[in-house]
Amino acid sequence: MKIFVFLFPQFNFSAPKEEAYFKMLSEDELLACGMKETQSRNKKSRLSLLLTKSGSHENVSPEKKPQAKPNHIAPDMAMRWSDSFEELLSHTDGVEVFTRFLRTEFSEENIEFWLACEDFKTTESATKLQTKAKQIHAIFIDKEAPKEINIDHSTKAAIEKNILQPTRSCFNVAQDKIYSLMKRDCYPRFLASNIYLTLTKRTGPPAMTRRRSRSFVFSERPDGTAAW
Repeated sequence: MKIFVFLFPQFNFSAPKEEAYFKMLSEDELLACGMKETQSRNKKSRLSLLLTKSGSHENVSPEKKPQAKPNHIAPDMAMRWSDSFEELLSHTDGVEVFTRFLRTEFSEENIEFWLACEDFKTTESATKLQTKAKQIHAIFIDKEAPKEINIDHSTKAAIEKNILQPTRSCFNVAQDKIYSLMKRDCYPRFLASNIYLTLTKRTGPPAMTRRRSRSFVFSERPDGTAAW
Protein backbone atom coordinates (compact mmCIF):
# COMPACT_ATOMS: atom_id res chain seq x y z
CA MET A 1 0.00 0.00 0.00
CA LYS A 2 1.34 3.40 -0.97
CA ILE A 3 0.66 6.61 0.93
CA PHE A 4 1.04 10.07 -0.52
CA VAL A 5 3.13 12.36 1.65
CA PHE A 6 3.54 15.98 0.57
CA LEU A 7 7.02 17.43 1.00
CA PHE A 8 7.82 21.10 0.56
CA PRO A 9 11.42 21.68 -0.57
CA GLN A 10 10.96 25.46 -0.38
CA PHE A 11 11.46 25.11 3.38
CA ASN A 12 14.73 23.25 2.79
CA PHE A 13 17.18 25.66 1.29
CA SER A 14 19.61 22.88 0.38
CA ALA A 15 17.02 20.99 -1.70
CA PRO A 16 17.29 21.27 -5.49
CA LYS A 17 14.60 23.27 -7.18
CA GLU A 18 13.58 20.40 -9.43
CA GLU A 19 12.82 18.12 -6.48
CA ALA A 20 9.27 16.81 -6.51
CA TYR A 21 6.67 18.40 -4.23
CA PHE A 22 5.43 15.01 -3.19
CA LYS A 23 6.82 11.56 -2.64
CA MET A 24 5.22 8.17 -2.29
CA LEU A 25 6.18 6.25 0.82
CA SER A 26 5.27 2.75 1.82
CA GLU A 27 3.67 1.99 5.19
CA ASP A 28 6.97 0.66 6.56
CA GLU A 29 8.87 3.77 5.45
CA LEU A 30 6.23 6.06 6.93
CA LEU A 31 6.33 4.14 10.25
CA ALA A 32 10.13 4.36 10.33
CA CYS A 33 9.98 8.12 9.79
CA GLY A 34 7.44 8.48 12.59
CA MET A 35 9.59 6.50 15.02
CA LYS A 36 12.64 8.60 14.16
CA GLU A 37 10.73 11.83 14.76
CA THR A 38 9.39 10.52 18.10
CA GLN A 39 12.90 9.56 19.25
CA SER A 40 14.16 13.03 18.32
CA ARG A 41 11.40 14.72 20.36
CA ASN A 42 12.08 12.42 23.36
CA LYS A 43 15.78 13.24 23.20
CA LYS A 44 15.11 17.00 23.20
CA SER A 45 12.66 16.58 26.08
CA ARG A 46 15.21 14.68 28.19
CA LEU A 47 17.88 17.30 27.42
CA SER A 48 15.55 20.11 28.49
CA LEU A 49 14.75 18.30 31.74
CA LEU A 50 18.44 17.68 32.41
CA LEU A 51 19.29 21.36 31.96
CA THR A 52 16.48 22.35 34.31
CA LYS A 53 17.57 19.94 37.05
CA SER A 54 21.25 20.80 36.73
CA GLY A 55 20.54 24.51 37.30
CA SER A 56 21.83 25.84 34.05
CA HIS A 57 23.60 29.19 34.63
CA GLU A 58 21.39 30.73 31.97
CA ASN A 59 18.37 30.33 34.28
CA VAL A 60 20.05 31.71 37.39
CA SER A 61 20.07 35.45 37.97
CA PRO A 62 23.31 36.94 39.42
CA GLU A 63 21.43 38.18 42.49
CA LYS A 64 20.33 34.67 43.40
CA LYS A 65 23.71 33.01 43.06
CA PRO A 66 25.01 31.74 46.40
CA GLN A 67 27.74 33.87 47.86
CA ALA A 68 31.06 32.12 48.27
CA LYS A 69 32.18 31.86 51.86
CA PRO A 70 35.78 32.92 52.53
CA ASN A 71 36.77 29.66 54.23
CA HIS A 72 40.45 30.32 53.51
CA ILE A 73 40.71 33.11 56.10
CA ALA A 74 42.76 32.15 59.13
CA PRO A 75 41.27 32.99 62.55
CA ASP A 76 44.37 34.93 63.62
CA MET A 77 44.09 37.08 60.49
CA ALA A 78 40.41 37.77 61.16
CA MET A 79 41.28 38.70 64.75
CA ARG A 80 43.45 41.54 63.44
CA TRP A 81 40.39 43.18 61.89
CA SER A 82 39.11 43.98 65.37
CA ASP A 83 42.13 46.26 65.97
CA SER A 84 40.60 49.07 63.94
CA PHE A 85 38.25 49.80 61.08
CA GLU A 86 41.23 50.93 59.02
CA GLU A 87 42.85 47.52 59.54
CA LEU A 88 39.70 45.80 58.32
CA LEU A 89 39.52 47.83 55.11
CA SER A 90 43.22 47.36 54.40
CA HIS A 91 42.63 43.65 53.71
CA THR A 92 40.85 42.45 50.58
CA ASP A 93 39.30 39.57 52.53
CA GLY A 94 38.24 41.98 55.24
CA VAL A 95 36.40 44.15 52.73
CA GLU A 96 34.75 41.06 51.25
CA VAL A 97 33.50 39.78 54.60
CA PHE A 98 32.40 43.23 55.72
CA THR A 99 30.46 43.64 52.46
CA ARG A 100 28.76 40.31 53.07
CA PHE A 101 27.76 41.53 56.53
CA LEU A 102 26.38 44.82 55.19
CA ARG A 103 24.37 42.84 52.65
CA THR A 104 22.56 41.14 55.53
CA GLU A 105 21.64 44.62 56.81
CA PHE A 106 20.63 45.85 53.35
CA SER A 107 23.24 48.61 53.46
CA GLU A 108 25.94 47.30 51.12
CA GLU A 109 25.64 50.52 49.08
CA ASN A 110 27.84 52.23 51.68
CA ILE A 111 30.92 50.07 51.12
CA GLU A 112 30.26 49.96 47.38
CA PHE A 113 30.19 53.76 47.22
CA TRP A 114 33.36 54.00 49.30
CA LEU A 115 35.16 51.56 47.01
CA ALA A 116 33.93 53.40 43.91
CA CYS A 117 35.36 56.63 45.32
CA GLU A 118 38.70 54.94 46.04
CA ASP A 119 38.86 53.81 42.42
CA PHE A 120 37.72 57.23 41.21
CA LYS A 121 40.59 58.98 42.99
CA THR A 122 43.15 56.87 41.08
CA THR A 123 41.76 57.81 37.66
CA GLU A 124 44.23 59.76 35.54
CA SER A 125 42.35 60.34 32.29
CA ALA A 126 40.08 63.41 32.27
CA THR A 127 37.64 61.65 29.95
CA LYS A 128 37.39 58.61 32.20
CA LEU A 129 37.14 60.87 35.22
CA GLN A 130 34.04 62.54 33.81
CA THR A 131 32.49 59.21 32.80
CA LYS A 132 33.07 57.67 36.23
CA ALA A 133 31.77 60.79 37.99
CA LYS A 134 28.49 60.55 36.10
CA GLN A 135 28.24 56.82 36.85
CA ILE A 136 28.84 57.28 40.57
CA HIS A 137 26.28 60.07 40.68
CA ALA A 138 23.70 58.00 38.80
CA ILE A 139 24.18 54.92 40.99
CA PHE A 140 24.67 56.43 44.46
CA ILE A 141 23.78 60.13 44.57
CA ASP A 142 20.82 60.88 42.32
CA LYS A 143 17.39 60.99 43.97
CA GLU A 144 16.33 58.02 41.83
CA ALA A 145 19.63 56.18 42.22
CA PRO A 146 19.26 52.39 42.60
CA LYS A 147 21.76 52.40 45.50
CA GLU A 148 21.26 55.85 46.96
CA ILE A 149 23.45 56.57 49.96
CA ASN A 150 22.29 58.55 52.98
CA ILE A 151 23.88 62.00 52.77
CA ASP A 152 22.50 65.47 53.39
CA HIS A 153 21.05 67.71 50.70
CA SER A 154 23.89 70.25 50.74
CA THR A 155 26.49 67.55 50.10
CA LYS A 156 24.42 66.22 47.20
CA ALA A 157 24.09 69.71 45.74
CA ALA A 158 27.85 70.27 45.95
CA ILE A 159 28.52 66.99 44.14
CA GLU A 160 26.06 67.80 41.35
CA LYS A 161 27.88 71.09 40.84
CA ASN A 162 31.38 69.59 41.01
CA ILE A 163 30.79 66.77 38.52
CA LEU A 164 30.17 69.32 35.76
CA GLN A 165 33.95 69.72 35.76
CA PRO A 166 35.02 66.79 37.94
CA THR A 167 38.26 66.52 39.83
CA ARG A 168 39.53 63.52 41.80
CA SER A 169 38.33 65.16 45.03
CA CYS A 170 34.73 65.95 44.09
CA PHE A 171 33.34 63.01 46.12
CA ASN A 172 35.64 63.38 49.13
CA VAL A 173 33.11 64.99 51.47
CA ALA A 174 30.46 62.36 50.79
CA GLN A 175 33.01 59.56 51.04
CA ASP A 176 34.19 60.82 54.44
CA LYS A 177 30.61 60.95 55.71
CA ILE A 178 29.90 57.37 54.61
CA TYR A 179 33.21 56.20 56.06
CA SER A 180 32.36 57.74 59.44
CA LEU A 181 28.90 56.18 59.32
CA MET A 182 30.30 52.70 58.69
CA LYS A 183 32.98 53.10 61.33
CA ARG A 184 30.62 54.40 64.00
CA ASP A 185 27.52 52.27 63.38
CA CYS A 186 28.26 49.28 61.14
CA TYR A 187 31.74 48.25 62.29
CA PRO A 188 30.81 47.56 65.96
CA ARG A 189 27.84 45.44 64.82
CA PHE A 190 30.10 43.60 62.41
CA LEU A 191 32.49 42.61 65.21
CA ALA A 192 29.54 41.16 67.16
CA SER A 193 27.98 39.41 64.16
CA ASN A 194 27.88 35.66 63.58
CA ILE A 195 29.73 36.18 60.29
CA TYR A 196 32.77 37.59 62.09
CA LEU A 197 32.60 35.44 65.20
CA THR A 198 32.49 32.30 63.07
CA LEU A 199 35.78 33.29 61.47
CA THR A 200 37.57 34.17 64.70
CA LYS A 201 36.36 31.10 66.60
CA ARG A 202 37.02 28.60 63.86
CA THR A 203 39.72 26.71 65.72
CA GLY A 204 40.08 23.00 66.37
CA PRO A 205 38.99 21.36 69.62
CA PRO A 206 41.33 22.07 72.56
CA ALA A 207 44.01 19.50 73.16
CA MET A 208 43.14 16.96 75.81
CA THR A 209 45.46 17.23 78.80
CA ARG A 210 45.68 14.85 81.71
CA ARG A 211 45.69 16.20 85.22
CA ARG A 212 46.72 14.24 88.21
CA SER A 213 43.92 13.92 90.68
CA ARG A 214 44.60 14.78 94.28
CA SER A 215 42.74 13.52 97.26
CA PHE A 216 41.87 16.06 99.91
CA VAL A 217 41.38 15.10 103.54
CA PHE A 218 40.05 17.66 105.87
CA SER A 219 38.69 17.69 109.35
CA GLU A 220 36.36 20.09 111.03
CA ARG A 221 37.71 22.55 113.58
CA PRO A 222 35.79 23.30 116.72
CA ASP A 223 34.74 26.66 115.24
CA GLY A 224 33.10 24.88 112.28
CA THR A 225 35.72 25.75 109.63
CA ALA A 226 37.45 23.10 107.56
CA ALA A 227 41.07 22.22 108.15
CA TRP A 228 43.00 20.83 105.17
